[in-house]
Amino acid sequence: MIGVIAKPSQLEAVEEFFQLFKTPWEFYRPEAAYSVVLATADVACLNCNLLLLFGSERKSIDRDLGIAPGRRSDSVVSEWRDTPLPIYTGVCNLSPSGNAFVTAGGEAIGVRIQHGRSTVIRLGYDLFEEVSWLLMNSQPLEHAHTPALDLHIDLIRSSILSAGLPLMEIPPAPAGHPFAACLTHDIDFVGIRPHKFDHTMFGFLYRATVGVVSNVLRGRLSVRRLLDAWCAVAKLPFVYLGWVEDFWEPFEWYLKAEEGLPATYFLIPFKRRAGEAVAVPHVSRRATAYDVTDIRSSMARLREHGCEIGVHGIDSWHSIERGRAELGRVAETARQSSTGIRMHWLLQDGSTASVLEEAGYAYDSTAGYNETIGYHNGTGQVFRPLGARTLLELPMHIQDGALFFPGQMNLSADEAEQRCRCFIENAVRFGGVLTLLWHDRSHAPERFWGDFYLRLLEQVRAPKPWFGSAAQVVDWFRKRRDVSFERIDISDGFSSHLQYEGVEIKPPLCVRMYRSGRGTPGEAVSDFVDIPWNGMSLEGLERQLPSFFANAVANPIIS
Repeated sequence: MIGVIAKPSQLEAVEEFFQLFKTPWEFYRPEAAYSVVLATADVACLNCNLLLLFGSERKSIDRDLGIAPGRRSDSVVSEWRDTPLPIYTGVCNLSPSGNAFVTAGGEAIGVRIQHGRSTVIRLGYDLFEEVSWLLMNSQPLEHAHTPALDLHIDLIRSSILSAGLPLMEIPPAPAGHPFAACLTHDIDFVGIRPHKFDHTMFGFLYRATVGVVSNVLRGRLSVRRLLDAWCAVAKLPFVYLGWVEDFWEPFEWYLKAEEGLPATYFLIPFKRRAGEAVAVPHVSRRATAYDVTDIRSSMARLREHGCEIGVHGIDSWHSIERGRAELGRVAETARQSSTGIRMHWLLQDGSTASVLEEAGYAYDSTAGYNETIGYHNGTGQVFRPLGARTLLELPMHIQDGALFFPGQMNLSADEAEQRCRCFIENAVRFGGVLTLLWHDRSHAPERFWGDFYLRLLEQVRAPKPWFGSAAQVVDWFRKRRDVSFERIDISDGFSSHLQYEGVEIKPPLCVRMYRSGRGTPGEAVSDFVDIPWNGMSLEGLERQLPSFFANAVANPIIS
């Protein structure tokens, strides 16, 4: 059981942090005993096995520890476990720098000290200020590839285990799977047929003739694809006449490519609406030539294949009234009682989460980048944006346009594959969900990004994740959030028991029990036991690991 001492302004961030790091904790009570105390507020010397003390300001205990906080920086890129970890809200170096395990610019910002019978890990930044910042802001593009929040969780876990303390945790992935995978599609076009003599048609003609030649010369497209593009241009009049298939039609291609996998399609609620309060260039191009009422048969076919329909919102990001209208339009047409949203062009501001929640959306999946692939809020987990009460955010990590568009990352297929592989490896390491976004016409002329998508799917499949629609993934994480830990004080310490009052969890959670074993805070610890749990009964857990339930989960120092 972790006792948490935080500043009054940080309570919401503390609660959300421990929804992501799902382990027994409570706000510190002086009369209770704890094996671990995690503090960002000033504390005197506490009687515990491990004190995790954060903050760039001087602490009362620093002199006793022989620590002198030094120069303060507004932000730095630190290094922990050979991994860059950006700190955004202020950090100070700590001297002397012996026993340093987190550094920045060659100086210690994290040190480990033995103080009597306790271990103290002193870090020169405020954990919950970092958590608040990450949950409320977009990471800068230069750090988008870093799962900063997940690294903070990993650092805390490693510190506890390296102090020789056992740990119970519910990892952010279903039992038997390293992570969840979510396939999504933003549908801005349902074909080229509705576009006659507009910027979409003329843009296609230019890119499918001059543009593809440039890509062939740069080695980005094969000669075969050049011929395919020119063939599509030749077919265009016949597409308009309805004599040949519309080569931009997205649904059948994706149903075949993702056969057996649930996917989520975000559809436009109202056509010919560019939206209000949009301060970006070419806003008129945000209006679409279709809406959900034009594709009822396609929606029915998607539902038959186990796919989900979501809202590709236009004005929901800033208007409760318009958000309700857009939600109602899609929900009624799709015949769904619960619906999520991703904003068209990923528009959002600081109030978007509360606006979407008030409008009635089940979840949002706008947290992502147009310019790059990455961790918008520093995590691969579904999370609750600060300020929202029930709305959960499904982060979006990899999208086609960011990878391949000129002016964005503009990568070759080999470069994109290397970048995406890092995200798959992070998902295996940290759990959470890996969310892909592939747009409607990305498989077709003139983009031809479908071949890459098929290879990417195979790479994502290889570690055997659990594939779920956006709603299914969010629902699984919501059930995980509903699990709590009950502290039971006993004669020689305390025990932590799981509590859950919801419906059966499918696929089941994983209850992970780490055995104690001393080491250093930078060492990986793999000595653990995993037990699947569907939330229905604790008997199986108690039977398989009696030592963890009959005795204290942690054995605190008691004076």
